[in-house]
Amino acid sequence: MDSLRFNLQQSPFQSKPRILRPRATNSISNQTDPRPSFSAGKIQRLVLNNEGRTKLNVDPDREFYSYPRFVNHVDDQFISSLTDLYRNRLRPGSIVLDLMSSWVSHLPEDVKYEKVVGHGLNAQELARNPRLDYFFIKDLNEDQIFEFEDKYFDAVLCSVGVQYLQQPEKVFAEVYRVLKPGGVFIVSFSNRMFYEKAIRVWRDGTEYGRVQLVVQYFQSVQGFTQPEIIREQPGGGGGGPEKPVLSWFMSFLGLASRPDPFNAVIAYKNFKPLYE
Repeated sequence: MDSLRFNLQQSPFQSKPRILRPRATNSISNQTDPRPSFSAGKIQRLVLNNEGRTKLNVDPDREFYSYPRFVNHVDDQFISSLTDLYRNRLRPGSIVLDLMSSWVSHLPEDVKYEKVVGHGLNAQELARNPRLDYFFIKDLNEDQIFEFEDKYFDAVLCSVGVQYLQQPEKVFAEVYRVLKPGGVFIVSFSNRMFYEKAIRVWRDGTEYGRVQLVVQYFQSVQGFTQPEIIREQPGGGGGGPEKPVLSWFMSFLGLASRPDPFNAVIAYKNFKPLYE
């Protein structure tokens, strides 16, 4: 099933973005409509078993995300850390893919990029995002193929969404395909989640275990550099086992006891550029 793609060149706040219908893959001529060759990165091994990929809510994700949520899913300190990371790792003028995005991308406001492409499941949220040049709708748990040519993006971002991927190995392999050599993939997350939509291995894991899980996602695809881990623990939080259900319930009630921890796992395609 083809994904829907929307042009936001006129205004990122327009209520009815124009739908761009995919053209045949043998007519690549316009860089604003790059097409794929479907040569994804080689998956060396599967990280998850079938049970680990399961969700409590098995309804289609498009239904769950059909209602827009114009809220921040992490706190201000997390957002500040993420914006600083983007400022340090993304070069001005880059072509950026923001996976599993929403109405904000947390990119530094004073940095100009050549193009920012957004992806998500809610068109209303994405249409409100002022940093996107255009966006597309796709359920990555049903279809992991991106309609972009090989080596198109300088950077791919995934903020607070990796916990919902049921086929992370295939998604990471496709990210590898669309990245330019030396391109960076930044995956960031905290301990918050829509509990019923997170995969089982994430729900049942500790915070440290989730970091290592994302590291394994990168390592499952041949060609990524050794993943780099960045962790910021607020207030002296201990490293003991988490209680995932309790943490989720407290967050749901707005009674979270401490600020959000910041976790990021970063890797590059083939090599880390010297300018980094």
